[in-house]
Amino acid sequence: MTNNSGSHESLNREISHLGFAAISLNGVIGAGIFALPAVAAAHSGLFSPWIFILCGVLILPIVVSMGRAASFLNSTGGPIQYASRAFGSFVGFQTGWLSALARVASTAANANLMVIYAGWFWEPISTGVARVVAVSCILAALTVANVVGVRRSLLTLFILTALKLVPLSLLVIVGISQVNPGILVSAGIPEFSSLGEVILVVLYAYVGFEGTLVPAGEGRDSRRDIPRAMIYTIIVITVFYVLIQMVCLAVLPELAGAKTPLADVASVLMGSAGAALLTLGAFVSIAGNLHGTMLSAPRMFYALARDKSLPNWFAQIHPEFKTPANAIVAFGAIGLALAISGTFVWLAAMSTMVRLIIYALSIASIPKLEKTITAEDGQFKLPGGLFIPAIALIICAWLSTHASISSWLTTLAFTAVGTVLYFYARRNIRQD
Repeated sequence: MTNNSGSHESLNREISHLGFAAISLNGVIGAGIFALPAVAAAHSGLFSPWIFILCGVLILPIVVSMGRAASFLNSTGGPIQYASRAFGSFVGFQTGWLSALARVASTAANANLMVIYAGWFWEPISTGVARVVAVSCILAALTVANVVGVRRSLLTLFILTALKLVPLSLLVIVGISQVNPGILVSAGIPEFSSLGEVILVVLYAYVGFEGTLVPAGEGRDSRRDIPRAMIYTIIVITVFYVLIQMVCLAVLPELAGAKTPLADVASVLMGSAGAALLTLGAFVSIAGNLHGTMLSAPRMFYALARDKSLPNWFAQIHPEFKTPANAIVAFGAIGLALAISGTFVWLAAMSTMVRLIIYALSIASIPKLEKTITAEDGQFKLPGGLFIPAIALIICAWLSTHASISSWLTTLAFTAVGTVLYFYARRNIRQD
């Protein structure tokens, strides 16, 4: 068996259990919860709180299984490392390549969305030159914050986490008295044929936790802290989402047709000041999501370069801050180009497809990891052996059947591009 220490990395190990929890929370809670209550209500009416419960139940075996994979390794890369150890460097590269592309496209989209929400307070900022300047400032600030050090970056993340939860918590506290718990038992069940489609849509509010896995090489005890942080996050968020959905149904009869559902609910409960607070909450929530992504996703470029699948430039560590500065700058630059050009929009269609592939590969790697890596005291373990991972793989397969043909084709196209880049990088290594 091999050792899993990952001690060859020179990154500072600054991230604690609380830090990983903040990364996980911000990776999951982004802009989705500010729009999905209306989507869920439009598809399933009073049954919509159950949709959020079902999504939590379905995602939990996946999270638990990926937590088991994370318990074997404490080096940067997350799913890249699991897939590489189990299936070889090529599969590991494709895992990181597709994941990085999906995350940078998401970053570009969310930067634009953040500016749109800011336009609620000052409309000119969301169009024209002002939009370009605002997007540029956002991504530049996030890039610099992550280059100068993980500790400073985590402090910002903690602040954004607190700020994003305040308006959402206030909405629940103020509106909970109007909730009728009876809707959970009296709601009609939608047709099974349409249930999978709405679950796949609402599941957008639960994905993103995998970003917690990537900066494992900067964790104090990542094999123990990462699994617990992800599991606790999903459980807490599921309860939170269900309460929000029930408040929305109780307060806003026309919820299904609302474009800004939480702001509309806040307006009913607390007037225009409440709507402004929720809009500000959306702005801060997206900021936290962006910051969490910038903290974790660029490490994929670093990990791929460290493993000789991308040029070594991406693996360079800043001599003072001990962060993968080049990888962070590259990620920020690509995100800025996509955000300004708008060409990132078509990438969003494949993001769910990519994540399902990454989840499946990570889970499928568990048997090989268990055979080849020495177990350690305190390591996260699963009851029932491989039963939960098997269930998780079935869930991934079932969810993927509800993805569109275009999502599959786009994913295959990026896989082909990645294949060309991988073999080009490998050829250069052999020539050197």
